[in-house]
Amino acid sequence: MSVVASSCTSGSSEVPLLRETIGDNLDRTVARFPDRDAVVDVAAGRRWTYAELARDVDALALGLLDLGIVKGDRVGIWAPNRAEWTLVQYATAKIGAILVTVNPAYRAHELEYVLRQSGTRMLIAAERFKTSDYGAMIEEVRPRCPELEFTVLLDGPLWNDLAERGRRCDPAELARAQAALDPDDPINIQYTSGTTGFPKGATLSHHNILNNGFFVGESCGYTEADRVCVPVPFYHCFGMVMGNLACTSHGAAVVIPAPAFDAAATLAAVEAEACTSLYGVPTMFIAELAVPGFDAYDLSSLRTGIMAGSPCPVEVMNQVIERMGMTEVSICYGMTETSPVSTQTLADDPVERRVSTVGRVGPHLQVKVIDPRTGGTAPRGVPGELCTRGYSVMLGYWGEPEKTAEAVDPEGWMHTGDLAVMDEEGYLAITGRIKDMVIRGGENVYPREIEEFLHGHPDVLDVQVIGVPDPKYGEELMAWVRMRDGARPLTADAVRAYCAGRLAHFKIPRYVHVVDEFPMTVTGKIRKVEMREVASRLLDTHRTRPENS
Repeated sequence: MSVVASSCTSGSSEVPLLRETIGDNLDRTVARFPDRDAVVDVAAGRRWTYAELARDVDALALGLLDLGIVKGDRVGIWAPNRAEWTLVQYATAKIGAILVTVNPAYRAHELEYVLRQSGTRMLIAAERFKTSDYGAMIEEVRPRCPELEFTVLLDGPLWNDLAERGRRCDPAELARAQAALDPDDPINIQYTSGTTGFPKGATLSHHNILNNGFFVGESCGYTEADRVCVPVPFYHCFGMVMGNLACTSHGAAVVIPAPAFDAAATLAAVEAEACTSLYGVPTMFIAELAVPGFDAYDLSSLRTGIMAGSPCPVEVMNQVIERMGMTEVSICYGMTETSPVSTQTLADDPVERRVSTVGRVGPHLQVKVIDPRTGGTAPRGVPGELCTRGYSVMLGYWGEPEKTAEAVDPEGWMHTGDLAVMDEEGYLAITGRIKDMVIRGGENVYPREIEEFLHGHPDVLDVQVIGVPDPKYGEELMAWVRMRDGARPLTADAVRAYCAGRLAHFKIPRYVHVVDEFPMTVTGKIRKVEMREVASRLLDTHRTRPENS
């Protein structure tokens, strides 16, 4: 009688967890590689070696101490990607101030919520970016944020004054502050997307994010010779942990191509700085592959990279490997609450594994797939909710113990809300969010499967599938489609014809909506909640001709 394995596995490693603070880890790297590039801000035309980075980080840290910022104080950073963002990240870590990372897309009411909820004492911000006047929004909310004592605008006199203060201080002050820190101290609050209600502040420690960045870098094979192009936002774990901390824990260089994602600028930075690794969410790679004159860019330096943030279409993964030369590209899966990475594909994984799964559990972590109804561990091959446990799980949601208890059970398992299936070798495939699963006439439909199928249509650039209300079946399927340049917009009839005989009838979208862009968060995650809201309005308006919604 054969025994069916359960969907629970642990990640082993001969490399131990780091038991040090972020500041101590940076100091060790600086001592080993003082003359190697640490940060390159391409758009600003500036670069720092590790020795220069340490000099400026320490000056800023001392300036913060001199102003009265101490361990446990919350210091907000509200800015697009630029070198100063990285300086603030490491300076606050050195003195034990908790960095509150504020989404650059936030407006005044969202900013106010984060500042008040976290009790931020100092906010460091860009003065403006694109259409956002950060300075004006700060002045608007300041009277309602009683704990906000200091506001420092980058490029303003107070920013320069902080570093000058620090250069006049005794370095022994910083050494004493740094020595008083513990790896388990909270060091970062990141606010989750907040698709329902207000966002929650995932509170992360040195131990959480330093180790996650380190082991992601280990899995990518990083050394001091690597140069990592980071077009993803720093305010999110993808940028500040998988980007900055993965690099500084290995002596690699962080290359910032632009303040916000720009496909052509990213390719140009890879070429100019001979980057060996490139990060992005699938929509970023799709945009890069579609840049006019793509084949003229010299991307021959690329070896690896990370694609994460949302499921990667198989066809996109194949193009990244073949056309961009990223033969060792890695797929990562995780969430802010887990610092973020829980699973990752490796360079020696077969290509078919890297295009169809999110890899296996990371070192020193555990994952399991459970039946959402019973909580029991599911057999391998059976879908269920993915849970993870280990060093990466957050300390909790800032100031919200009840919501923490809803997400992290008494045994320390973080319940992700994602549907997954684990195969016999421990590889995980994400099949969607529990809340995104569509139940059509009693049939469970997983949008990811249909999205993968429609990606094979020659005229489709990208596609997302959602469920929409239906009086007969409870829910029906709608495909949102981005067309390739020059292609005629798809109709529902054309999609049905393409799917006929190749997909079960209940998996064929009834509605098709052609768009130029999908609604997305700043980190590049598709906002299916917003898509469903728009779809409901469209269907209410066009019930007389629903097939062409």
